[in-house]
Amino acid sequence: MDEHTKDAGDAEGPADAGDTFTEHRGLLFTIAYEMLGSVTDAEDVLQESYLRWRAVDPATVRHPRAYLVRTVTRQALNHLRAARARREDYVGAWLPEPIRTAPEASDDVLLAESVSMAMLLVLETLNPTERAVFVLHDVFGYTHGEIAASVGKSEATVRQTAHRARRHVHARRRRFEPDSDAAREIVRRFLDAAATGDVQVLMDLLAPDVVQISDGGGKAVAARRPIVGRDEVARFIVRVARTSLKGTRIEPAAYNGMPAARFLTDGVLDWLLTVEIHDGRITGLYGIRNPDKLHRADAVRPLDRKGPRPWKP
Repeated sequence: MDEHTKDAGDAEGPADAGDTFTEHRGLLFTIAYEMLGSVTDAEDVLQESYLRWRAVDPATVRHPRAYLVRTVTRQALNHLRAARARREDYVGAWLPEPIRTAPEASDDVLLAESVSMAMLLVLETLNPTERAVFVLHDVFGYTHGEIAASVGKSEATVRQTAHRARRHVHARRRRFEPDSDAAREIVRRFLDAAATGDVQVLMDLLAPDVVQISDGGGKAVAARRPIVGRDEVARFIVRVARTSLKGTRIEPAAYNGMPAARFLTDGVLDWLLTVEIHDGRITGLYGIRNPDKLHRADAVRPLDRKGPRPWKP
């Protein structure tokens, strides 16, 4: 029996397993998504975790939230290790599966940054344990001791891992500004300039070191390598606009806590662009065309960093 379970005689009262899981689902999904960068994998982890939870008598669990977080973390670690092997064979540049976020998601700047494309790409450079420790400690605020129980390491090891992961992330993270009215106006001007081929306006909106990354997964036309620099990106955008925007409807949206644009052909989402902005300039463009990453992109996903209760009563 571990620290999150108890003898039936100490039970706090009966609880419905489904209601308890639903109560914490937003938090559990957010943890799984930040660890995996995939909505599909995160949903699989939640399904597996729910089945494990259903097999446990809730009356024997002292702290349901802690128990569920630990279960989801362990399942996510298993998925992450398997995903690393699959991504070695990925065709072209890989981007996280986008997640549609509500406008208020940007109110929690730390949460919005933690699910941004740029941050998720940085997290990809950590090993699975480092990623789990960083996410649980620096984003969700769990202690080293609490994390140790989730990742199966000693508290001292988790402390060292957290320090190493934090140093790695801070050295590579890009400055982040959440979705806002000003950011959406910049995106609108950018799309207008792309549609009209106004290279000068594009150059004015793009930062000198802007990065453009496309993900087609070998299933849709997309640049195979990142494009870096204002001149190269501007030319690429104009070329794409001339060949791909005809007959396409563009809708503004918010994805991963960032302003975004949805490109629909005959009413079907054909590709998605999320835009990273800093100091009034576009610093990152992330275009997702892989259809496997777009089939879940319509639904708004509620994110939760704190959950309905503290870690422990």
